[in-house]
Amino acid sequence: MIILSKKNKFFADDGWAFWVDGDDTSTIYLNSWLNPKGKSYMDVSIHIRGIKETKSLNMYFPFSVDKSEIEDVSLNFKDENLSRAIFSSMCVVDYKKNNVTSEIAYNGKTVDIVHVSAVDYSLKSVSKGTLMNISFDGIFEYLDNDEVYFMFRIPHKSITEVFKQRTKVGSFLTRIRDMIMSPIVSENYGYSVRINEARLLPKEINSVGAFHRQKLKKAVVTISIADDYEINDVACYRIRRLEEELYKNFLPSSFNIRNIVTYQWQQSREVNLKGQFNFYFSIFRNSISSGSVLIYILIIILLNAVGSSLWDLIKTVYALITQ
Repeated sequence: MIILSKKNKFFADDGWAFWVDGDDTSTIYLNSWLNPKGKSYMDVSIHIRGIKETKSLNMYFPFSVDKSEIEDVSLNFKDENLSRAIFSSMCVVDYKKNNVTSEIAYNGKTVDIVHVSAVDYSLKSVSKGTLMNISFDGIFEYLDNDEVYFMFRIPHKSITEVFKQRTKVGSFLTRIRDMIMSPIVSENYGYSVRINEARLLPKEINSVGAFHRQKLKKAVVTISIADDYEINDVACYRIRRLEEELYKNFLPSSFNIRNIVTYQWQQSREVNLKGQFNFYFSIFRNSISSGSVLIYILIIILLNAVGSSLWDLIKTVYALITQ
């Protein structure tokens, strides 16, 4: 994870890696819940086809993650409204059909959902990030289907750090001057998601042979953010307001379901045969500074007080002169 600043535009350049050890064709889904005023989160979902011919799932995150920070969001599929929202289809859910998985039938097929909270996995610090490994040895006996989803949520620490940078720009006096000169606050962020791109990954990942043999078929990146922020959506293939009734029990804390807009992009291996994907987003907002408004009010009060005192002084002097 690299954080850069240029002309008060802050951006993160994130390198992620996903590969399955074995003969599969998989799809990665990354859903960023962005909160410029607090903590942001990333929902990670991996769809594996042909899991019974594979051995393990490996994921590299560009920041530190520990087990206490991994939330098993697949447990929310007990709510069938959520499965309808996620799969964009009416679903039949066999929730927790055993100790490890649930089963969902939709669009004429059936898939298993593996609950990561019910399986063993390892986390290892690699460079400035974290390598997560899920071995399938203890999972196969619970699978009835050859298509499987893994889903979980982690704190999105890189973008949270980018949003924090805005509050650190300039000295106190500089910020006061800026608030007096202009009441408009411009927030300008950039965010890059690079998946399986060797140039941004540590040597420990690049030295893994299975990583270079990965068959990632498609990457889908989603950004969900409050509607008072704007995002460059030229290449976006789907924009929608988040459905309140479907997602109300799924949002991370501090998010308001009433004002969330979702943007979605996708890239496929047909365009990049190496299975490397690169997404870039600009996020911006112009708003009235509450600090500027407060300063203007104080200036008006001060001028009014000074003006009133000056007028009283003028009247007193005039009275003395005309006596």
